[in-house]
Amino acid sequence: MSTRLRKAAVGVAAVGLVVLPLGAGAGYALDTSAGTVASAPVASDTEFPQLTPAVARQLDDAVRKVMSQAKVPGVMVSLSAPGKGSYVRAFGVADKATGQSIRTDMNMRIGSVTKTFTVTALLQLVDQGKARLDDPIGKYVAGVPNGDRITLRELAGMRSGLFNYSEDEGFFKALTSDPRRPFTPQQLLAYSFKHPVLFEPGAKFYYCNTNLILLGLVVEKQSGQRLNDYINQKVVRPAGLHHTLFPVGAEFPNPHSQGYTDQTATGKTEDAADWNPSWGWAAGAMISDLEDLKAWTKVMATGTLLKPATQAERLKVVEALPGTGYGLGIFNVQGWIGHNGSLPGYQALAVYLPEAKATLAVMLNTDISYEGAEPSTLFGEAITKVVTPDHVFNLPAQSVTAH
Repeated sequence: MSTRLRKAAVGVAAVGLVVLPLGAGAGYALDTSAGTVASAPVASDTEFPQLTPAVARQLDDAVRKVMSQAKVPGVMVSLSAPGKGSYVRAFGVADKATGQSIRTDMNMRIGSVTKTFTVTALLQLVDQGKARLDDPIGKYVAGVPNGDRITLRELAGMRSGLFNYSEDEGFFKALTSDPRRPFTPQQLLAYSFKHPVLFEPGAKFYYCNTNLILLGLVVEKQSGQRLNDYINQKVVRPAGLHHTLFPVGAEFPNPHSQGYTDQTATGKTEDAADWNPSWGWAAGAMISDLEDLKAWTKVMATGTLLKPATQAERLKVVEALPGTGYGLGIFNVQGWIGHNGSLPGYQALAVYLPEAKATLAVMLNTDISYEGAEPSTLFGEAITKVVTPDHVFNLPAQSVTAH
């Protein structure tokens, strides 16, 4: 796993993608005392091009260039906008050992895109009056440092000040020594809570998986269901998703791609397809495919499972980096709103450009960085340079990670 797994990335997903393979991100903190900032401007519909064969060739070239530079074995891309056509492609291999080609119907792990499902679940409970965003986490979970003052809103917005468990040295050793072992939410929190808090609640932005573990426990307590059952039944199914799953353990439905990572005890590249994602739980354990990820991106960004006022709260962003804001489990990068994800062996990007109603979903079978950059971000940048040059998805590498 190397330091990338522990280091709190703050870059990859503007807020969600760099740290641990889970979306962890612990090293970056931004003072947010000035409050929220307006969302970045978005392109108008007329600025999004027709996805003609000529544009498709440009996109093919852009994707292949990133694949070659970053040595990505396989990638799937879906790009579409109403009245503009669609671009759906799969490049490369799903299994380096057999040479099997990657297909657009293959399942992959989606890392921190899971956070968008967990926060949606929480916000559904807010809509039902079973939780309030400004409630302290201590109302629901005992033993949280500053739990009487950290609110659910601050957890969802990455402003709690809690230490990111995935940056703990003991956690790193436990995970890399046996990546197939299961972790419980309580074990994950214990890695965090043995560290002092980093700052006062609300004072800074700091991408942290611990926040989502706590929100997952809130969903369980207030719904009376296990988190995976609630999300599968009350979020995945109503969203019309057919190949999206919050697994209990290491189960991985077929067909799925193998996944390649250097986040290992030795630093050598290994196939992580059968690793147990339970260490990511509410912050990064889910599985999906390209068609579902595309569909979820629009649901997430437009708030069709939530009351309009609740979705509006979700989209209020605090500046995380220049041109990038983070709301409640969602980011805005130059107008593209959504999330990215990274887990050992896999990365995903799911973003939506509201005025053009354009959706971009990318899934790939490696999380190995290239010159310090997450490959999912490189694909997002290359693709948006072609279709929305005034709104390029350009998440700095030191930003946050989506794991």
